[in-house]
Amino acid sequence: MLPALRTAAGAELLAIAARDGERARELAGRYDVPRVHADYAALLADPDVDAVYLPLPNSLHLPWTLRALAAGKHVLCEKPLALNATEAREMAEAARSAGRLLMEAVMYRFHPRMRELAASLAATEIRHLFASFGFPIRRLDSYRLRPELGGGALLDVGCYVADLARWLLGEPERVEAVVHRGVVDMSCSALLGFAGGAQASLYASFESPTYQELAVVCADRVERVQTPFTAWRDPDDPYRLMVEAFGAAVREGAPPPLPIESSIANMALLDRIRDAAGTPDAR
Repeated sequence: MLPALRTAAGAELLAIAARDGERARELAGRYDVPRVHADYAALLADPDVDAVYLPLPNSLHLPWTLRALAAGKHVLCEKPLALNATEAREMAEAARSAGRLLMEAVMYRFHPRMRELAASLAATEIRHLFASFGFPIRRLDSYRLRPELGGGALLDVGCYVADLARWLLGEPERVEAVVHRGVVDMSCSALLGFAGGAQASLYASFESPTYQELAVVCADRVERVQTPFTAWRDPDDPYRLMVEAFGAAVREGAPPPLPIESSIANMALLDRIRDAAGTPDAR
């Protein structure tokens, strides 16, 4: 995100804050960020900051988004937007009350390759969609393995595969799921049923080899995409495109390019998957 914020047209990377002041200074030096604030509250008090990117662990998205909105800042919040749909609705209402933009940073949606695929499938009958996102976590102290921080594969990478299924197929009528649990949910598989008979199979994992795949079985063809979520090293940087689209909406007073209602619906689907698997709420 820092390279994207630095190079995006219409954006100025002005300030940074971190729990570790030395780390903040090191990042500021690497990416030419002119201001380093002592803490998050100090950054929000900076009158020259119009919008913030919030990359904190999942459990901190709600409180710091609310604080940022109350401080008059627009917010680009790292995915998943919240721990559950209830939190997401609270955040959306706070944004409406503050008259500020709130958008979930679902960067893959801004990649031209994915947009072109979605457009090409819009008039096609999809029979089945398979989406996966998995990678191994080897550090046992990873924040992704801490339940109190909203860790777990369903929120961390399941949000991608769920969002992709909704983007291409709409909202499912039926949800079935199984989860393998460790200290958090380590792997999750879900089967979704849609009106008209389409189906989706989703897989999210912290205990697989690094693995991403999308396969869409249509009535007339099969579309396959490797690394559908993290193809940012090619000429089209979805992070930069996302920042530019978000910034343009802020300047023009337009709705966010990724509607907050879509993010709420995605959290609601993750809640349904969690319920179907019989696992506890992310709180």
